[in-house]
Amino acid sequence: MLRLIGLVVSIGLADSLNPSTVGPALYLAAGARPRRSVGRFAAGVTAVMFVAGAVLTVGPGQALLALIPRPGPTVRYIAETVVGAAMLIATGVLWRKRHELGHRHATDAPRRHGSPAVLGASIAAVELPTAFPYFAAIAAIVASGLSVEQELILVAIYDVCFVAPLVLIAILLTVAGESADRVLETVRDYLTKHWPVLLAVAGLLAGVFITALGVTGLTSSAGGRLGHISRHVRRVISH
Repeated sequence: MLRLIGLVVSIGLADSLNPSTVGPALYLAAGARPRRSVGRFAAGVTAVMFVAGAVLTVGPGQALLALIPRPGPTVRYIAETVVGAAMLIATGVLWRKRHELGHRHATDAPRRHGSPAVLGASIAAVELPTAFPYFAAIAAIVASGLSVEQELILVAIYDVCFVAPLVLIAILLTVAGESADRVLETVRDYLTKHWPVLLAVAGLLAGVFITALGVTGLTSSAGGRLGHISRHVRRVISH
């Protein structure tokens, strides 16, 4: 369980540096009732993410799990390795297109809607079909063979990590008050231009960590099997 929590947290935090959610939150922070607006925006994002993750985990995920009941450690380690490798590949693509993506988002004008909660829910729903890190985390969660309750807790942990920057913005607005405007404006300008680099670095770290989890698990599992075979051979020879 702790191993899987580390995997989910690492993917969630890397995915949290998402300009589609952090960008609007920063602009809401500069408007009327900023703390309340950012909080409602984060709640909208979280609600859609959790409902979608729960449906995928309990629905299709459990149906697939029924075909392969109680997957062994090797299956879980393979899933971790595949998820990590996929993140590294995605990071490489993002790094190659960092200048193009940074320029495009730098020239995009932010749009505001009436309700921050509806805005957050709408953005999450639109972004969901391309939320590949989320799908990768859910695949690893389903492959773990844990109970449905434990899997839903892991989905919730991912969602909390995903909205962590939004929560930090709300906390900064609460603690710093009016002086938070200058800090958030600086962060917004920097993120607008450099978000692909930040996301690529976070994805690289998470990808390396997750791949290392899977590879070391496979290595230890293979070593354990070899040790078992060796002991069995020695017993046969001794008889």
